[in-house]
Amino acid sequence: MNNKIQIIAGALLIGLGLIAYLMFTPTTPNESSTDEEQNTNQSATAMMPKISPIEHASFVMEWGSEIIYFDPVGDISLYANVPAPTMVVITDIHGDHFDELLLPQLVNSDITFIGPEVILADLPDSIKGQLKVMKNDETATFGDITFTAVPMYNLPGESSEYHKKGQGNGYVLERAGVRAYNAGDTAGTPEMRSLTDIDIAFVPMNLPYTMDINEAADAVLEFAPKTVYPFHYRGTEGLSDVEAFKNAVESQNSDIEVILLPWYPENWNA
Repeated sequence: MNNKIQIIAGALLIGLGLIAYLMFTPTTPNESSTDEEQNTNQSATAMMPKISPIEHASFVMEWGSEIIYFDPVGDISLYANVPAPTMVVITDIHGDHFDELLLPQLVNSDITFIGPEVILADLPDSIKGQLKVMKNDETATFGDITFTAVPMYNLPGESSEYHKKGQGNGYVLERAGVRAYNAGDTAGTPEMRSLTDIDIAFVPMNLPYTMDINEAADAVLEFAPKTVYPFHYRGTEGLSDVEAFKNAVESQNSDIEVILLPWYPENWNA
């Protein structure tokens, strides 16, 4: 009988010790950091802009309180499913970036209108006074977004000089520590390759106007943005092989994500 009592008492003591251990042992660093990591990831996601492709070089970026239309062209019906702009940003004078007929339908006195000086002569008179001209390498802040105008141009010997240095702008936008880069019409220039800390990049790839997918992939791998959107990839021979571009980039740097969006009517219903 005494042996049974001793066994029961021993079991109770072991059980009480286990309960006390579970109650008072602190969680490990990995366990305690899980919620913090999730909150950090959620915060980072909230800082990222929402991207809506329109067609070719035209897209809408919803970022904080700003609705930014990049290179809006075409019929106004293309913009029926996106919010009205608070900013309109133009990269170049060519018709796939600059539409003097559409702009007056989009721009009102409350909109910040940003672009290179080359478009000024062809702007409707109703808009000329609103244009904030940016030259290559200039930096300016509009609202809570800082813009830096990045040179966009063709490299000697690679094209017919469709885009000369100093004519148009690519742009790096920075908000709350997040950096987005719209390359505009350009080759894989030294200025592109020297960019740092880019979270989101929009990169063209259509010969003979910009560059082929191999040059684009090589440049992207050098400046290593976190996320890349191939856009502006319709050339004289049709659409570039953006799947091959994606494979070329991601196979060599798995930290870069290439996102393929429906930029053309051919794949709007894909």
